Amino acid sequence: MNLNQVSLPALDLVSSIDFYQRLGLKLIVETEIYARFELPDGDATLSLFASDSVGAGPHVYFECADLDQRVAALKEQGMVFDDGPENKRWLWREASLRDPAGNAICLYWAGSNRKDPPWRIRTEAKQAE
Repeated sequence: MNLNQVSLPALDLVSSIDFYQRLGLKLIVETEIYARFELPDGDATLSLFASDSVGAGPHVYFECADLDQRVAALKEQGMVFDDGPENKRWLWREASLRDPAGNAICLYWAGSNRKDPPWRIRTEAKQAE
């Protein structure tokens, strides 16, 4: 497993995007309800999702190349999943569960779509590649 993304609720998505850009994160995906950033170092990403309450809490994502097999093995060990694994419209395959404190955990496989989805914001330098 590779911890490579954390998603945070945002009460004001526009202000939150500005905040994280000023911290030095690079905005790579932006919609009315969602934004994703690359960090300056490493391979991790940070996501924001529009929320009416910060009580929605963080969502921790673990990418697993062997997602279906891993979920099956965890279910055999008695772990309970909220859903999945299933293909999502954002081109990831996901399975969701919660830790003992109720925090949202997502096991998923996105491959290249995690950092380079078809709707990625293209800068002139990136378009030239």
